[in-house]
Amino acid sequence: MDKIWLNSYESNIAHHIDITHYTSVVDMVAQSVRQFGDKIAFSSTTAPFSRDLTYEEVGELSDHFAAYLQQELKLRKGDRIAIMMPNILQYPIAVFGALKAGLVVVNTNPLYTPRELEHQLKDSGASAIVVLENFANTLELVLPKVQIEHIIIANVGDMFGTLSGSLMNLVVRKVKKMVPNYQIEKAISFKDVLALGAKHTLKIPPLTREDVAFLQYTGGTTGVAKGAILTHGNICANTLQGAEWIKKKLVRGEEVVIGALPLYHIFALTINLLLFFHAGAQTLLITNPRDLDAFIDELKKREVTVFIGLNTLFNGLMNKPEFHKVNFDSWKLTLGGGMATQEAVANKWRDVTGLPIIDAYGLTEASPGVCVNPLNTNKYTGSIGLPLPDTEVQIRDGNGKILPVGEVGELWIRGPQVMRGYWNRPEETEKVLDTQGWLETGDIAVMNEQGYLKIVDRKKDLIIVSGFNVYPNEIEDVVAHHPKVQEVACIGVKSEKTGEALKLFVVRKDNSLTKDELVDYCRTQLTGYKVPREIEFRDELPKSNVGKILRRELRDK
Repeated sequence: MDKIWLNSYESNIAHHIDITHYTSVVDMVAQSVRQFGDKIAFSSTTAPFSRDLTYEEVGELSDHFAAYLQQELKLRKGDRIAIMMPNILQYPIAVFGALKAGLVVVNTNPLYTPRELEHQLKDSGASAIVVLENFANTLELVLPKVQIEHIIIANVGDMFGTLSGSLMNLVVRKVKKMVPNYQIEKAISFKDVLALGAKHTLKIPPLTREDVAFLQYTGGTTGVAKGAILTHGNICANTLQGAEWIKKKLVRGEEVVIGALPLYHIFALTINLLLFFHAGAQTLLITNPRDLDAFIDELKKREVTVFIGLNTLFNGLMNKPEFHKVNFDSWKLTLGGGMATQEAVANKWRDVTGLPIIDAYGLTEASPGVCVNPLNTNKYTGSIGLPLPDTEVQIRDGNGKILPVGEVGELWIRGPQVMRGYWNRPEETEKVLDTQGWLETGDIAVMNEQGYLKIVDRKKDLIIVSGFNVYPNEIEDVVAHHPKVQEVACIGVKSEKTGEALKLFVVRKDNSLTKDELVDYCRTQLTGYKVPREIEFRDELPKSNVGKILRRELRDK
């Protein structure tokens, strides 16, 4: 397939990047620390306390953390360390420190059940873990079944000073009762780790772009979670691809970015933690974005320039009247990813904030960035945009044949950001990576003559009604436009008459909405076989840790 998308790039956006610019993520982080020194890198607020960390402080504290891992725990290059924390200041310190010690970071969702945590710790072979005490009880339940040798426990107030931190910890433990009881022997506190590490001299081991940086687990909603092997080269390349894309819109060293999506998720890991650290931005860490009222209060206090989110977060904020009172004058960019943004949500977001949502597309196996819309896009397009520099794409049919522009097929990608494979799963790797480095995404897509890609749907979510292909994204997008609908999900259910039929799960914005009213609306917007036959109203829909609606869970029930 010809690279027709290059003709649609904004002027001065390079077609190629220098993937040799950094030898490792550690090298990239070090250069940002040197360049941006006393500028604020990360901020965190837990009312009434607030704490900023400068680039120099992040560099120094992560050195201490790395020295402890290396000199006290005797961990060596290639050992795996799990990090199980939400968006708190300790997270970047732990990640950067682990990488400086030559370790492989295993990002771990703090909301995991014991079963999920046990699988990930066993599969990765992690020998150490850093966990926020709020989730230590889950860890305690699985410790007898895993090979964890070293445990570091962080407290919410660790980085806020002795008095403020102690008060915060007291409130979290005794007043809000957010820390379930646990008993873990031989654990050490995060604060003590930093203090002990400061007594040692760090010796960063030689690192290259081929060394593994992260085992990023994926596929948990569709089967057994697999660890995508992401190298230092993969992550640096994707960071540089993103940096090239934003350079015309944003100014290095001047942006203020919202960090609401969990940093342990690949989207926020690469964008919030790495791309904007590389760009010298200040990232505001939002520990609990589900507390929308507190989140909005924070937005009112700050002169934000970049907002990174996904459809459910955008929708949730706009359904809060206080969000409409935020001053959006300083805002430059809204970036959306993680799931498809619905047109109704995008249009309302633009009406409220004055900004379009710039949709991007990626997947864990690609570090994750693959495509993004040009930043000068001014309205909803339904497209995932153009492939990033040095990223190749193909649309293939079920037999692997490359399809021409305008035909629907499966999206395959190739580029320096594509993973090495799945950890200890060669057979699974062979299913998605061919011998020429092409990655099968599992997404059904189409490309237009300008090179813009549009995701039609996930291959596994395709619904066949009387022999006709129906894509849930289309149905959900139509229903989301109904003024009485807040959220919607569409799945296929068995039908004796049509093989499969469509079922909607709807969260109402207005309780007067009836099933008949919604079906009549669908009939005005959709051809007959696409009209849902079943509708179930719910108070909420099941979501992943980043807020993506879980169709699989709805199907299973």
